[in-house]
Amino acid sequence: MNFFEAQDRARRHTVRLVVLFILAVIGMIALVNLLVLWVMAYNQTGQAPTTVATLLKHFRWDTFVTVAIGVGALVLGGSTYKILMLAGGGRVIAEALGGSIIVRNSTDPMHRKILNVVEEMAIASALPLPTVYLLNESGINAFAAGWTPSDAVIGITRGAVKYLSRDELQGVIAHEFSHILNGDMRLNVRLTGVLHGILLLGIAGYYLMRSLRYARSGRSARGGSAVLALVALGLGLFVIGYVGTFFGSWIKAMVSRQREYLGDASAVRFTRNQEGIAGALKKIGGLRSGSTLESPAAAEFSHAYFARGVSSLMESLFATHPPLDERIRRIDPTWDGRFTEPKPETSTYVLDDLAVRPEDSERARQATAIGLGVAMADAVRAIDQIGQPSDAQVGYARELLTKIPDALKRETHDPYGVRAVMYALVMHADPAVQKVQWGLLEERADKGTYRKTEELTPIAATLDRRLRLPLLDLSLPALRELTATQYREFRETLMALMRADKKIDFGEWVIQRVLLQRADEAHGLRKRPPAKFGMLGDVKPECELLLSLVAHTEHGDDSAAAAQAFDAGRKAIGAAALNLLSRQDMSLRRLNEAVDKIGQLKPLLKPRLLKACAACIAADGRTTVAGIELLRAVASSLDCPMPPVIKT
Repeated sequence: MNFFEAQDRARRHTVRLVVLFILAVIGMIALVNLLVLWVMAYNQTGQAPTTVATLLKHFRWDTFVTVAIGVGALVLGGSTYKILMLAGGGRVIAEALGGSIIVRNSTDPMHRKILNVVEEMAIASALPLPTVYLLNESGINAFAAGWTPSDAVIGITRGAVKYLSRDELQGVIAHEFSHILNGDMRLNVRLTGVLHGILLLGIAGYYLMRSLRYARSGRSARGGSAVLALVALGLGLFVIGYVGTFFGSWIKAMVSRQREYLGDASAVRFTRNQEGIAGALKKIGGLRSGSTLESPAAAEFSHAYFARGVSSLMESLFATHPPLDERIRRIDPTWDGRFTEPKPETSTYVLDDLAVRPEDSERARQATAIGLGVAMADAVRAIDQIGQPSDAQVGYARELLTKIPDALKRETHDPYGVRAVMYALVMHADPAVQKVQWGLLEERADKGTYRKTEELTPIAATLDRRLRLPLLDLSLPALRELTATQYREFRETLMALMRADKKIDFGEWVIQRVLLQRADEAHGLRKRPPAKFGMLGDVKPECELLLSLVAHTEHGDDSAAAAQAFDAGRKAIGAAALNLLSRQDMSLRRLNEAVDKIGQLKPLLKPRLLKACAACIAADGRTTVAGIELLRAVASSLDCPMPPVIKT
């Protein structure tokens, strides 16, 4: 299953979740109405009804409707409340589980080990770098949480960092990245919110019984019957709450189990190393605490973990994760059935752990710098690998990370330093324009940021263009840490610097679409548009604009070459009715509007458009760094994280 099929499947699973939720609510409304009928009959007759006919004598439509509205309001209100609580994204879940951020400038070797693995995975998969949280748990487990890749976090237990080798950690992290890429992570958050509403009836019953604990037994017979009726109502609601738990566990199992097999398979494809993830699973089986989490909130998010995180009756009946031995045998059919007793890892991981290892050099040996010979087939292959990059791309990502100047990379770890990095990236080559930019920066930025930008600008000016996208990916976590006010001020300043020459070039547009779009999502300033267009014809003018822009950008002032490139893209997309626009008919404002609308295409249509863009870029058999960068920026804008394009 490729990325686009997985995204489409996630949409269908969301629909299934809604259907199951509605069925659960209907079932609970029916049960609560039966309970209310029983209580009314008992309260009015003083005897427990024993037949359906007796119950029906007390049936009233107004009571039925009132109960239905009450139950529906309680469940929907509880779900809405929980979803609003989780609106902050993965950070809220990680903190609820007791996690603490691993700061990216940490010098702790164990912290560096996990941070380096996450960084290389993010660059290889073209995902925004997730914030990493460490859970103070002895078991081996991990999770990915968030609404979108822009607010995603990776949580990892102390036991995992302590007992897993680097390859095993890479397998676990690759598994979690697959959940981010495939849309599972968003579904997990929705599932948590939905199930909270279902469980509220049981909580209401508990508090009703508790409120009656001091009721005096010496009242009149009729008063005593009323109290007993209310106690019965509270007990009934409490029991129905367990029915809600049953429904909730069933829904979790329905949604979660198969995704874990897919996550394991994706991790193997990602790393090309079955021993990594299989080794992690074997160590979970051999560890006394296994993958269990001790946090009081662990059960609430049980469906989101790498391995089973809680032990309970419902979890045993409706397991959210397949048995360990089944998962291991699917990965390693030759497994002898023996788990591995883990020992603390003694390997030393130093700050230069990202230095390319011999095996990575071999994997990336054939990876040629993008823009220096990649062909149409290489670009199409990268599009097909969206959501499942190869081990060569992981090795290539490690190589890119080592080439980013330390001065720039170090500052991306800091919420203040990252602003200076971005300001330095957009400083213009023309001294006259740059003078205007320095004036704007002096007016808008604090002195420390101004001086840091002065220091970084000469380094940014010579930065290899291949390294711009990885640098943007590394910068997002620090921008997430800014307050809403700080981020708005940074955004306004950055846009002012880019507009200083009265135009925005495509390098600046890439920063807008790749970095600011993601940061806007993380700060709640932008919402992802829903997928609503099921035909390319619904976005015909926008497709014309995008393909025309790619053709003109890649082939400069050669109008004949641009027309030839556009024709290649038109053939690739299979839409003969598209027409090439002139340069005068295009603008970045129109491009932004077009890309936003194209982003509302349903998932399975997006690869056709991306391959048409690739055909435009490679029409003459040559490609440029700018062309490939533009292609990857367009893919990112369409929520299709395209891995690095490498020559094979």
